[in-house]
Amino acid sequence: MSLFAALTAKPWARQSFEDLPTSGRLAIPTVKLGLCFFLAVATVLFSLTAIAFMMRMGSDDWRPMPEPSLLWFNTLLLVLSSAALHWSWTGARQDNPSQTRVGLAAAGVFALSFLIGQLVAWRQLNDLGYFLASNPANTFFYMLTALHGLHLLGGLVAWGRTVAKLRHGPVYTLRLSLELCTLYWHFLLLVWLVLFALLLSDNAGPGLLHGMHHMH
Repeated sequence: MSLFAALTAKPWARQSFEDLPTSGRLAIPTVKLGLCFFLAVATVLFSLTAIAFMMRMGSDDWRPMPEPSLLWFNTLLLVLSSAALHWSWTGARQDNPSQTRVGLAAAGVFALSFLIGQLVAWRQLNDLGYFLASNPANTFFYMLTALHGLHLLGGLVAWGRTVAKLRHGPVYTLRLSLELCTLYWHFLLLVWLVLFALLLSDNAGPGLLHGMHHMH
């Protein structure tokens, strides 16, 4: 299995739990357990990468790169995407087809806009001469944002399957699918907020030291 396939594989997207017979179900759906396991593995992956980032920051060859202001707007897009998906899930629990459809569509649009915005931020940095292999800070920035983007892209696969099922079935049958997608979106939002704060702290650190030097 390729690295891209491994990162974008989503266990809950392979089957529809709502289609299974009611007899013999576990108290916790199997697909939900699968998602929880996947999130645990992803948490370890992101945590190890963040730790490596912090350890590498102290190296002499580390040159912090500026964070494009576009990243703030992208963060807002991801917040809106997560909120819209949660709203869609609420609509499904209340048997509100209109709210479910609008929220689901908005979540996808905001998520795609976030990914496009990240690519634009990459392009801006490349135009300024901050290339992938220029220094370790650049490498970590591109690696962290790409890793997060691949996970979100994989989530959009599950989102697309949910949209397809919504077009051919009643809203109440999508409650579990929407719950799982919402949980995954909230997880990716939390991960991005942590990564963004880490990137900002790296950029602020040298500036803070520079200011303290002038104070003396």
